[in-house]
Formats: sequence, structure tokens, C-alpha cells
Amino acid sequence: DTDRSRGLGDVYKRQNYVETLAKASGHGACITDRDNVIAVSGLPKKELIEKPVSSELENVMNEKIIVSYKDGKPVSVADGVEKYNAGVVVPIVSEGDTIGSVLFILKEGETASEVEEKLAESAAGFLGKHMEG
Repeated sequence: DTDRSRGLGDVYKRQNYVETLAKASGHGACITDRDNVIAVSGLPKKELIEKPVSSELENVMNEKIIVSYKDGKPVSVADGVEKYNAGVVVPIVSEGDTIGSVLFILKEGETASEVEEKLAESAAGFLGKHMEG
């Protein structure tokens, strides 16, 4: 787990952090590293934890862009898991490199508000800074 997560803190800290995000937003929340979903709260954990990130999510991380679903298509979270889509995705950037992402899962018909966007941006900024030397 530590190799894949490349410094995104230990499992206990990640899980506490994602639980706080889910409670604050009222939405399911996930943290990913570059390859897999590594922390989940507000959703059935076994359906997403350690699942490979979707190619869509990988592209968002590679482009280092913030995606917020307002009227476009939500971003698929994990390969082979169709029922969960991210309404907000913010890449976690540390020393110029994307090391993961913070995302909120919205139910069908829901759209992201500025609150979710700001929460995800703050979380990703904190996690990215926390990893820098």
C-alpha cells in the first residue's frame, strides 16, 4: 500500500480525512493515488476501495485540471464500477507532479456546488503540501 500511495500518508489518516470530507459535504468522498481508489467514505467501501481508477479520471489527473459536473458528463471513478461518478475531481499535486485526486460522488440528478469544489480544492491542496519536502 505504501508503494502505490507514494506518500499520501498512512491508511488511518487518509480514512479520517475522507470521512471528514464526506460529513462536511453530505456526499460520498474518495481519495485516489495515481492508480487506485485508496480511501472511501459515505459509500460502500468494498465497491470502490483498491479499485483501479478509470481512464477518464486518469486523464483529469494527467491534465491537472479541476472538473466540476454542472451540465456536462460526470467523471467515472473506477474501472468496471459504473454506478459511481464524480461530480467534483481535484488532482493532488505535490512538487509539480500529480500524486492522486480528491473527489466527491454525486447521485444522479445532483450537481456540484461551489462548496464541494472548495472543499475538494482545500483537501487536495493540503494533501499536496503535506507531501512536499
